[in-house]
Order: sequence, then C-alpha cells, then structure tokens
Amino acid sequence: MPLPDLIEIVPLNKPVRAEITVPGSKSITNRALILAALASGETTLQGALWSEDTQVMVECLQELGFMVNVAADPEEPCNRTITVYGKGGEVPRGGTEQQPLELFVGNAGTAARFLSAFVCLGEGAYRLHGVPRMHERPQASLFKALRELGYRVVSPNDKLPALIHGEGPKPGKCRVSIEESSQFASALLLGTKAGGWTVEVTGENSEESPYVAMTEKLIKAFPAEGGGFQIEPDASSGSYFLAAAELLPPYEYMEWSHGLGTEIPTTQLDALKVAFWPSSGWQIDEEFLDVLHFGMIAREKLRQIGEKRTRRKERLRLEENRAISRKRHLGDSMMTAIVLAPFLEQSVQFTDLGRLRVQESERVVGLRTELTKCGAKVIEEGDTLTVFPSEMHGAEIETYDDHRMAMCFAVVGLKVPGIKIRNPSCVKKTFPNFFQKLAAVPPHGLGATILDPRTGQALGVGELFAD
Repeated sequence: MPLPDLIEIVPLNKPVRAEITVPGSKSITNRALILAALASGETTLQGALWSEDTQVMVECLQELGFMVNVAADPEEPCNRTITVYGKGGEVPRGGTEQQPLELFVGNAGTAARFLSAFVCLGEGAYRLHGVPRMHERPQASLFKALRELGYRVVSPNDKLPALIHGEGPKPGKCRVSIEESSQFASALLLGTKAGGWTVEVTGENSEESPYVAMTEKLIKAFPAEGGGFQIEPDASSGSYFLAAAELLPPYEYMEWSHGLGTEIPTTQLDALKVAFWPSSGWQIDEEFLDVLHFGMIAREKLRQIGEKRTRRKERLRLEENRAISRKRHLGDSMMTAIVLAPFLEQSVQFTDLGRLRVQESERVVGLRTELTKCGAKVIEEGDTLTVFPSEMHGAEIETYDDHRMAMCFAVVGLKVPGIKIRNPSCVKKTFPNFFQKLAAVPPHGLGATILDPRTGQALGVGELFAD
C-alpha cells in the first residue's frame, strides 16, 4: 500500500538503543555512475543508493545505450550493487535536431547538471528535461561554460528543457561560476579527462566548496580502468537520526561504582548511533557530529560519577556569539540543524543560506514558514535565519515536494505532539525507507508510532515505504 498523503508522528517519550543503517550517498552514487560510464570495462558500485534521483541517472545511462545491471544489497534495502559497462570515455550517439534523444532527469540536480556536460562527449542531439521545479532551477553558468568549450546548447532562458548538441571531445578551457551551484563545476570536472577540458572554478567559496572537493577526490580514487568501488553511507541522511538522539530522553543503564559498593544509573550518550558513519572527508555533512558535540551546538557532559543519581542537564548548548554557515560548516544537514534550534537555550544564526533557495524548494522560506507554524520564533534577514528558543506545538507541515523538509519535521515530531507531514512520499528522492527506519523495532529502527490521522490507525512498517 502507498503511504497516505498525510501522516502523524507520535512523540517518543522513552530512550532508544539502536544502530541505524542509512542508504548510500546520493552525491557519491551519481558521480560514481558518470565515472563508471566513462571508465574502461566493467565497474561494480557497492552500497549505491537506490532512490528516485539515482534511478533517474541509471535510466538515463541506459537510455543513452550503456549496459547497467542492478542487484539487491542484502545489508540495506535502499542500496543496490550496480554494475556499469563503461565505454572508455565514449558516449553513444544521440538523435537529430528534429528528433533528439530524450533524457528525463526528474528533479535531480545532479543528473541534470552532470548529464548536460556528459552528453557533449557524444555525437548528435540530446534533449534534457525534468519536472516543472527542475525547469526553474539554475543552469546558466554551466551552459555558458559548455559554450566556451565550443558546444551548442539551445535554451531560451538558460534552464531546462535544453537541446544539447554533442560534438565529442573538444580540448579547451572554460570558466564556471559556482555561486548558484557547485554541481556546475562538478559536471565539468567529471568529464575533463575524456573531453580534454581545463576548468577554472570561480565564484563564492570556489576553492573551498566541499562538493567540488568531493568530486576531485572521487576522480582520483575511482578505478578508471574498471573494478570495484564502495559507496559510503549518506551523512546528510544520517543527520536525522543524530538529531533524533538529541531530542529523545537519554538512555540510562546501571553501572557498579567501585569503592562505593552501589550501582548508580549512568547516562549513555551514544545509545542511538548511525552505523558505518563516514570518515573519508568527502562529505561535508560528516561534520554534523562536530557541530553538535564540539562546535556551535554542544552537549553538556552528562555522566557524574559518585552522585547517587545522574541528573540530566540540558543536552544542547550554544557557544556565545557563534553562527553556523552553509558555506563553512554544513551542507544539506544545515536544515537538520535549523529544526533543532528551537530546542536550544540560546538563539542561533544560520548564515549563507542562498543556495537553499534554489534547490528542490525555496528552503529558506519553507523552513521559516513551517517552524513558525509550529510556534518557533524565526527571523529571516537576507540569507540568514535566526532561530530563538521556543515552545513548540503541533502543526500540519507542508513539505513543498521536498524530501528534506519531510524528514526534518518528522524528527521534530519525535519530540513535539501533533506534527503531521503532508506528502511524505517525497522522501523517495533520496531515502525511500526513511519512515520505515523511524517505525522499525530497535535496534534497527526507533520504534516510533506513525499514524494515519484520518483514521487514527497506526501504520505498519510495510505501509511506510515511499514509492
């Protein structure tokens, strides 16, 4: 059965001991699929994310003429083992200007940007198009760079849909700005070896952009002659469960206190964990833990040996006069940090949020609107949101067909009664079994109850998959 179009998250009022697996990184999976198609011979991607965005990329590669085999992953239901048979830098021929080869990219920014550069390496005409929101998202800087390299890109407004004329490898130089999206640079960098392109990255934070750095590191590590490649878990997806750990009651266990002759309850800080947390340095959202524990948002140490009972202190604290930047500190998990902020003791500023405005939805306005609806005090000034400590209450959350809005506010629902999520199936974009992870029995889930608010009935785990 499909997910209802409205669900309600019932708060968890008891501690949870669990170790959650999350699917593979979307950003790494879609980059790896392009690199595998450009590689010589057979490449097997293990732990690859299988969601709407990565399925779109696989389907486009198959439509282009690449052989791509997909097999189940026994460790994680929303991962796959994907085998790509590369053509050594060659891209199969497209169509004609009158009948171009059609590629549907949905609302996947990585597919839209990476494939725009990728098809230039082929011959003939390719038409890229997606859902209406994808047709609103920026492409101009990428198209400008491709034209500098000598390729013909036809688009009346420099957005999708676009007709791209592939002319094969054309060695040359181009400049690309990443002010609106680092994916523009990544799209070109993925094709530099096959195309003979030299890419100069410009714009805000051009040298430090974590997603450009991810692409460069991935290119160096990838088996260009074919072979195996392991996709690491998605840190952005893991952030929701780390956030849940901050909001749930702490887990206490009895520990024998040597010398005192008594057992005392001790709080365990890591009772709720994300399995195989990445440590490669490729994903900026690996830093979510540092931001929570050691940076702007920090937990007080809870363990107090020698007391008869461990008192629970406030778990979240903000260091004075600090702000969290979308450029310097976090990537997509910035949204997770923002929805945690009303539960802090002090107000916090979230800065440099401009890119959030041009992603799957206008996320800055969306976050402000929905948090305010729940009782939070939020001030929007330019590309900064200031969130104040607030008494939160239930509300019906509009997700704007944005997977991250749905997952962020579901986490809020684990703490705040009455949080209802509209269109929860939008999580299929990157995390189709997210709600199953919330509801599954520990240690593989949180054991949360999720209701169909129209009937008041609890939904079974089998009813919570988004497809």
